Amino acid sequence: MTSVSLLGPGEEPIVLEVATPAAPVRVPTTRRYLMCSPEHFTVEYSINPWMDPTRPISTALAVEQWTALKETYERLGHRVETIAPQPGLPDMVFAANSGTVIDGRVLGSRFRAPQRAAEADHFRRWFLANGYRDVVMPERTNEAEGDFTWTGRYLLAGTGFRTDPLAHAEAQEVLGVPVVSLQLTDPRYYHLDVALFVLADDLVAYYPDAFSPGSRRVLRRLFPDAVIATGEDAACLGLNAVSDGRHVVLPVEAVRLADEVAERGFEPVFVDISELRKSGGGPKCCTMELRD
Repeated sequence: MTSVSLLGPGEEPIVLEVATPAAPVRVPTTRRYLMCSPEHFTVEYSINPWMDPTRPISTALAVEQWTALKETYERLGHRVETIAPQPGLPDMVFAANSGTVIDGRVLGSRFRAPQRAAEADHFRRWFLANGYRDVVMPERTNEAEGDFTWTGRYLLAGTGFRTDPLAHAEAQEVLGVPVVSLQLTDPRYYHLDVALFVLADDLVAYYPDAFSPGSRRVLRRLFPDAVIATGEDAACLGLNAVSDGRHVVLPVEAVRLADEVAERGFEPVFVDISELRKSGGGPKCCTMELRD
């Protein structure tokens, strides 16, 4: 209940109790994810503003944090598949960048940075070995779920730093879903999945300053009730989050964003990804969703 004061005839306040709308009841759906252990994780090159090869890195801590993330998904009832990590590919832990799967169709990735190029074929072979037959490797540069976000109705498609804008049309043709192009403008938020995530059907959270003015207008039109993140939310990679429709797995530092999603009826679930963040990654980067 909310108290509202009105002035009565004699200027005496009249206090009314007004019922506030309850947050919607959020229902989780069981998900299936593909992840890759960071056994070879390090920062030995820089391909985004988060990466500094001179900073100390603990591979053991990265593995510990990744394991806790995987166990969090499993505790929430989700199924986690794994792909074997490969030496010489320190960023393979960021599985979201290597495939987009919708209705069992797979669009693989083509990385912009040569240091990551070999990852794509390891994932292609994993898909084939695990029963996927409709697997297409792209002609245009696309970094998969890094820049492709499925809302259940649209494929939101980022461009500006990594994914070729022509890859958006390729994704629509291969996956058979409508694509909405969005322009990223801040190099810190070089992928769509560090600037926006889907909470539930027709509801997203995003950081407006990561997008061009036109893309902000598109997002306002498509998602008028969106959760609007602050610079602080974005700076801890709070938007690199994963929602199952009720539980929202996000970095432990994203306290304000957690409060916002809780007010919408979601349950925040915190994880520590501080070591993986040194490479510009968070929960979503480590998590490819297998939508069969």
